[in-house]
Amino acid sequence: MLSTLPLPLTVGFAGLLVLLVLGSVAAIVLPRIKPGKWDDLVPRMRSWWVICLLVGGALILGWQVFTILFAFISFIALKEFMTLAPTRREDRLVVLFAYIALVASYFAVWINNYAYFLVTIPVYVFLLTALLLTLSGRTEGFLATAGIMQWAMVVCVFNLGHVAFLMRVPAEEVPQAGPAGLVFLLILITQLNDVTQYVWGKLLGRHKISPRISPNKTWEGAIGGFLTTALVFVCLAPYFTPLTLWPSIWVGLTLPVFGFFGDITMSAIKRDLGVKDTSRLIPGHGGALDRLDSLMFTAPWYFHMLAYFALERF
Repeated sequence: MLSTLPLPLTVGFAGLLVLLVLGSVAAIVLPRIKPGKWDDLVPRMRSWWVICLLVGGALILGWQVFTILFAFISFIALKEFMTLAPTRREDRLVVLFAYIALVASYFAVWINNYAYFLVTIPVYVFLLTALLLTLSGRTEGFLATAGIMQWAMVVCVFNLGHVAFLMRVPAEEVPQAGPAGLVFLLILITQLNDVTQYVWGKLLGRHKISPRISPNKTWEGAIGGFLTTALVFVCLAPYFTPLTLWPSIWVGLTLPVFGFFGDITMSAIKRDLGVKDTSRLIPGHGGALDRLDSLMFTAPWYFHMLAYFALERF
């Protein structure tokens, strides 16, 4: 299977392997140099190995396996959100409807119907959620519950669904590395943005961005992460995307900003709910939502920028 992959994707996987090995070495060495500062690196790196093997394997196996994987990832994220969010006993029918909407949304990906995907959650699920809440007969907390449900379905299902839909881009439109290359670059850049912000913040961080929302976020870490990520994207875009120079610069500069917005927005939600992590599913990272918060914001932006600048399919 590896021999049939486009060359940029093969090189990308090899480069990712090198990064994982270097990160694993750093996880062993750094805690010994500065005890207490880098102690979370070991569980983080173990989790990164598992994440990369799962997502990378699904990319190699094709759009069917990748769609199933991301449907499951959306399910886990939605379940975490519903577990944390304050809901009422009368909302059980709406919660069940949210999981049905997940199936409906990923069915649109499966049948490659972008128009159906585009309106399912933002339009019809939005309307039916309000209807089901009305039928429950209670008006107390109606607006808050409706907002919670719609927010959960948009970020956990609709936004993440854009990642799966990238795998349905016709191969002839992305001769550089195929649709899997588009997804690989999106996930790589999004996670690289998180990692480089973390590293730059650890090394140079002094000035907090928003201590009440995300006390570990610093301006030095954010700016260092932005610049590093933008540079890497612009360098890799010609090999993975059909974007020309100026669009790739635009996307490279804006993508890490959207990733930062996703990260800090989810931090604000967690502060509102009084939790540090959404779960303990991923050692060193927290829950699925903790790992996916940036991707929930970068995925639709990346998708629509590709559609605007390069893709005829959308």
